[in-house]
Amino acid sequence: MASAAAELTPEEAAGAAAAAAAAQAFNIEVWTLLGIGSLVTFLRIVARTRSVGFRKLQPDDYLVIVGLIFYGIESGLAYSVGAHAHGLANNGMTDAQREALSTDDPEHRLRVIGSIIQLCGWNSYSVILWAFKASWLVFYIRLTDGIGKSYLYRIYVGFGLVVGSWVIVVVNIFLACRPFHRNWQINPDPGNVCQPAVSNQIVWVCYAFNVTTDMYLLSIPLPMLWSSRLKTWKKLGLVFLFSGGIFVMVCGTLRAVVIVTDPVNGAQLAGSWAVRETFVALVTTNLPHIFPLLKVWFGPVIDTLVSTARKSSNYSSNSAPKGFRTFGGGGSSGPSWRGRGPPTANPITNFTLNESEERMVGENNGGKSNSIRLEDMQTARTSDGGSPGSRVRIHKSVQVDIVTEDRQSGPRETPDLDNSIREQPWLQGQLPQSASVEGSTIKRSASKRTS
Repeated sequence: MASAAAELTPEEAAGAAAAAAAAQAFNIEVWTLLGIGSLVTFLRIVARTRSVGFRKLQPDDYLVIVGLIFYGIESGLAYSVGAHAHGLANNGMTDAQREALSTDDPEHRLRVIGSIIQLCGWNSYSVILWAFKASWLVFYIRLTDGIGKSYLYRIYVGFGLVVGSWVIVVVNIFLACRPFHRNWQINPDPGNVCQPAVSNQIVWVCYAFNVTTDMYLLSIPLPMLWSSRLKTWKKLGLVFLFSGGIFVMVCGTLRAVVIVTDPVNGAQLAGSWAVRETFVALVTTNLPHIFPLLKVWFGPVIDTLVSTARKSSNYSSNSAPKGFRTFGGGGSSGPSWRGRGPPTANPITNFTLNESEERMVGENNGGKSNSIRLEDMQTARTSDGGSPGSRVRIHKSVQVDIVTEDRQSGPRETPDLDNSIREQPWLQGQLPQSASVEGSTIKRSASKRTS
């Protein structure tokens, strides 16, 4: 093999150099994604601890920790595929190549190791994704608490679907190829089903149950959020937070298509796309729990920016001339005191308006009065029974309850309402027909005649 490697053509040497550069870039990507995923999970645990306390963490919090542990294992396996197995496995070989490869050849050992790594990678991949699915379901139980049992039943069905599908996926990985050692057999050709890196049966069974469970998980919160009374932009934000399964499905679809269409380089591609897909699942699972913590940390900064923008907009709107008027703004620039009394040091705090009714009373036809409500008033017109110059009176009736309390001991004195009216003439226009003061009733009527 060493002599064959030394006799590489320029094209083969260039291809090997490109493959080495791609492997180096992928190794950097693997550990970078693992670091980001660990940070995201740590922030989620911090947010949950600040919210409920460390001792009250729920099963979904522990499930994401399990997912992170297996994500680290998967990252190590993906790194080993390129660093130790050089992207080799028991796939991508012709029958002649298999017969020519001796069991004592180092390439044979690398292909066996690569096949075992691929088999372990499928198992860690399934544990990660299905642990995150179960974490979502536990979170849904808290999210729908008090809404109704219909959502709870759907969540329980989801648990059954997640557990059952995971068992099927794992059993398929271990039992698809029998006997089990054929998963790393080189010669004779064990067949596609016994090539873990590109096994169609493993790829499509895992993909089908992964997409099915993700679609079911999305069907639980999205209808509830969209039918809520939240503002549209809030709905869209929450839908985005809970739609992480869509990105996972897209990554899973790309992974399945790439593996099936490229059986030669499928071993390396399977590891790279598995890491990317599980990373997206990790981030989207933890994001709804991290968002409140980020809001607390960066909320003051955002509020400052928003307030600055509002102040600038208010400044531009207030720069209009003082004579500027709006509809209903009145004709003067100063405050209008029309219809109000002078300020007093002892205002009436328990003013109760029981009834207020305005009518227009017209005198015609021998002094008879016709009562018309103002809201039903139409344009006055001259009739046969009335003259154009007939007088019209507006009568306003308001009932006011005035309650006073004397906290001093001794006999109570009834206040002199007449003196109050003389001292404060502005009260005369607002005095009701009937005002009750400490058991004594004083009746007055006030009318305003207009022609």
